[in-house]
Amino acid sequence: MSVATTTSTAPTSADRVRQVGVTLAEVFCVVGTLVGVGVIGTRVEESSGGALAADATLVAPAGPAFSIWTPIYFGLLGYTVWQWLPQQAAEPRHRAIGWLVAASMVLNAGWLLVTQQGWLWASVVVILALAGVLGLLVRRLEEHPTYGHAETVLVDGTFGLYLGWVTVASVANVTTTLIESGVDPQGLVAEVLAVVVLAVAAGLGVLYARRLGARWAVAAAMAWGLAWIAVGRLTDAPSSVLVGIAALVAAGVVLAAVPRAAASRQ
Repeated sequence: MSVATTTSTAPTSADRVRQVGVTLAEVFCVVGTLVGVGVIGTRVEESSGGALAADATLVAPAGPAFSIWTPIYFGLLGYTVWQWLPQQAAEPRHRAIGWLVAASMVLNAGWLLVTQQGWLWASVVVILALAGVLGLLVRRLEEHPTYGHAETVLVDGTFGLYLGWVTVASVANVTTTLIESGVDPQGLVAEVLAVVVLAVAAGLGVLYARRLGARWAVAAAMAWGLAWIAVGRLTDAPSSVLVGIAALVAAGVVLAAVPRAAASRQ
């Protein structure tokens, strides 16, 4: 892990271009969000023929899970403002992650726009690219740590939640797309496959804790999504006690991985 610098340098023209790029990406993200929530388009759960609704598959999180986007979107807006502060413009951290932040916001909006068209396989490509970008971004946060509490909450917190939630959303997106493409097992087979998918999600949570630092924000967002999958399966259709319990276990595994990873670093 590199040591955070406390030396401030004057912003370069590249820094200014990056700041403008992040700001334009934020504007595009806001437009995409307005489309996705139905202000100027169709709500996500109603797009693509309802394939992305909360009751579409066994691994779809229940509706309230999506409220996590509120702190994420406010965090993205906050980061956009934060990176313009005079003392932040030339910071190595922003130089390392700025363009990745912009890419994540463009991909976020892009996902919302392609789902409006019902292009599910395109949505899989976009969301997997988004997860990859966020994984690299959080890795760079680990390589360029901060000792400021405000930045830890705003930057590390926002992008940790972002990565954790997008990981769970990716699992649901891929599953939905496969089902819509004709891979639609029924009965116990479907439940067992859903458990396997949840095990993969839990494994990713453990991998993140080991490779990206023991980050509670990532684990909390993943556990949030997995817990709402459990709620959906235990209280609503399509119902499955097996999948509901597996989702709760997966959430527990993801949360437990953080203190274990932290202990192994000491």
